[in-house]
Amino acid sequence: MDLSRWYLRLSVIYIVLGVTLGNVMGASGDHSLHAVHAHINLLGWVGMSIFAFFYRAFPAAAAGKLAKVQFWIYVPGTVVQMVTLTLLIRGNAEMEKILGPMSMLVGVAFLLFAIQVWQHTGRENAAA
Repeated sequence: MDLSRWYLRLSVIYIVLGVTLGNVMGASGDHSLHAVHAHINLLGWVGMSIFAFFYRAFPAAAAGKLAKVQFWIYVPGTVVQMVTLTLLIRGNAEMEKILGPMSMLVGVAFLLFAIQVWQHTGRENAAA
């Protein structure tokens, strides 16, 4: 599995969704989903782009089990987080029971990424 390629492709899907949502909000005058728009752009476009470029620059990191665990936590967690956030904002209070844990799961994925960065960018890895 080429994590860099998958993250880059997914990030492009997210920016298309984020820009589309932004345009729809602007055209309609209904900005109630601004938080979803921001999360799609930040967690989807920016986060996944950074992951893509990191894993391309440090292929040894992408080859490890931790990177794959991070991917399989982050990608589905982010999708569920965006859907439940949208439903919560649209009035379904029950979604908070799912959104909270999903947000924490996405946070765990970021911690796993932070571990990857620290492990693979240390002084001993600088020449790699």
